[in-house]
Formats: sequence, C-alpha cells, structure tokens
Amino acid sequence: MKVLALLLAIVLVWAAGLYAFAQRVTNSTPAPDPPHADGVVALTGASSMRIEAAVQLLEHGLADRLLVSGVDPDVTRPELQAVAHDFGRAFECCVDLGFRAANTQGNASETAEWVAYHHYRSLIVVTADYHIPRSMLELRAAMPHVVLYPYPVVTSTLDVRHWWASKEAAKRMVTEYCKYLVILAREGVRGLGGKPASLTKPNPGLEPASENAQ
Repeated sequence: MKVLALLLAIVLVWAAGLYAFAQRVTNSTPAPDPPHADGVVALTGASSMRIEAAVQLLEHGLADRLLVSGVDPDVTRPELQAVAHDFGRAFECCVDLGFRAANTQGNASETAEWVAYHHYRSLIVVTADYHIPRSMLELRAAMPHVVLYPYPVVTSTLDVRHWWASKEAAKRMVTEYCKYLVILAREGVRGLGGKPASLTKPNPGLEPASENAQ
C-alpha cells in the first residue's frame, strides 16, 4: 500500500506539473515587444514564423544583430532570406547563420559561442511557444550571466489552449514537458556538484552576414 500511495503521489505531482507547464505556455502568447537587447536568436524549427519574427524584431531596432541557430546545412543564405520576405535589408547586414546545432542543447551551445564572440550581455530568444520553457533552461545553463528575454511565437499546428483535446497536440505537450523535466533534473544535479554549466569558445563556426553583404 505504501508503494502504491507513493506511485499515486508521484503521478499526481507529475500531472500538476504538466498542468502548470501547459498554463505557462498558454499564457506566454501573444508576446509583448521585449526591451532592447544586444542580440536576438531564432531557434529554427518546422515553421518559418520564428525567423520572420526574429528578423522583424531586428528591423524594428530591438536588437543589433541576429543569429539563426540550427540551420539545415543544405539551406543556403538566399533560400533562408526568402523566408524573411520584406525584411531583406536587415537580413543582408546583420544576420549570422549557425549550422552546427541539431537540437536545443546544440542551439544553446552555438548561441553561447556567438554571444561570447560579440561580448553581448542581453539576448532576445525567439522560438515556438511550447518550446520556450525548455529553450530558456538550456540557454540559461549555457549563459548564466546573460539577460534573456523570451519571445514565443504561436505554433499554428498546435492549439496550446486546447492541447488536451487532440491526440497529436497532447503527445507534443507531454513530450515537451518530459524533456523539460529531464533538463531541470540535469541542471539540479549539476548545481549540486558545483560544476560550471558550459564553456564557450571565442570564435564560433558561423556564416556571418558581413561575408555575404556585398
């Protein structure tokens, strides 16, 4: 009975955490304009809306430079620039492309190197609404001394207000929550061990805008 009661308590805590996580995602949009920051990073995904939103923030003067992290190696700058539509001017001068990140942890590492290279102290983080909590955890772990401003973008394929009503949406939300818990546990263990979150390299392997803005 004690084991059963313990398992039930764990399930209830997990379910309460999922509800709180989903509420956090739901309440994150629409996102207000963030304060001005040194830079902005867009974490790539299935939707081009993240890049569009990040370039628009850059064009409106809310950041000085943009990193698009996790770009597919087969995608060229002109192809990615086409996604930005009417914001080509900002794209040509001030957008750097990162091709090495294959997941959120990779995004954080790639972004940390870019931030260290430019000596930035503040950053706007653009990604999907459901992805914001986990992204912020990873980025804070990689850049504990950088001020981060989340800028969630609505996911057109996921109704976060009624995520429980769709099998596909529920699966995505639960999966994202479980990944979030794993990172939370990892950082908790790392904090107990007193180990530094990450080490950044002085020169990131990026494709800078300056090499392509002739």
